[in-house]
Amino acid sequence: MGLAKDLAMCQQEWPDEEVIRRVLDGDTPAYELLVRRYNQRVYRIIRSILHDDSEAEDVMQEAYVRAYQHLAEFEGRSSFSTWLGRIAIHEAIARSERSRRFEPIESSTDSTVGMVVRDHGMSPEQKAAISEARSLLEQAILALPVQYRTALVLRDVDEMSTAEAAATLEISEEALKVRLHRARAMLRKQLYAISGATSSTAFQFHASRCDRVARIVLDRIAALQATN
Repeated sequence: MGLAKDLAMCQQEWPDEEVIRRVLDGDTPAYELLVRRYNQRVYRIIRSILHDDSEAEDVMQEAYVRAYQHLAEFEGRSSFSTWLGRIAIHEAIARSERSRRFEPIESSTDSTVGMVVRDHGMSPEQKAAISEARSLLEQAILALPVQYRTALVLRDVDEMSTAEAAATLEISEEALKVRLHRARAMLRKQLYAISGATSSTAFQFHASRCDRVARIVLDRIAALQATN
């Protein structure tokens, strides 16, 4: 058990380039490391484009499978996370164009979008207030036009650098800054005053869902290999 735990910890510390090399050399199960490493980021990117939470999870799976199928084409000119983010954006946009629907914000009732407030000695009233503030922040973000919403999620929610967010969106840093400025201007100052300190906890992709996506992605990759 101790050796297995040590091995798992060692694998988690592998840089993306090492994981990719091993996957391309035939160690397909190692791909799960990348799936788990970037589930939170990929979810936030896709969720910033699609209003439907369950649809966003489906698109996550498509993005990971597409990335696996084209992994040999990754040349390292950008980081793997940026490359994967672009694939996620393209998949989400393609899905939204196919479905031709951006659900009104009021129709999104999936409870998994809400935050889990950890108990750090807070009263029920305090936890309820924080949960409500986070929910209001998510609703305000989802109400933004998609180009501003995505810029805001990448920079303020996922806390990417300006350079990385711009590279992911395939726009200039100056263009990103303009979008970000406009996005922030669209949100009420009072809402940011309440929720800004916890904005990085918005759109969480929790452990049980991470396990499910990782399992489904690996199963789909195994099926692809079986047909080749």
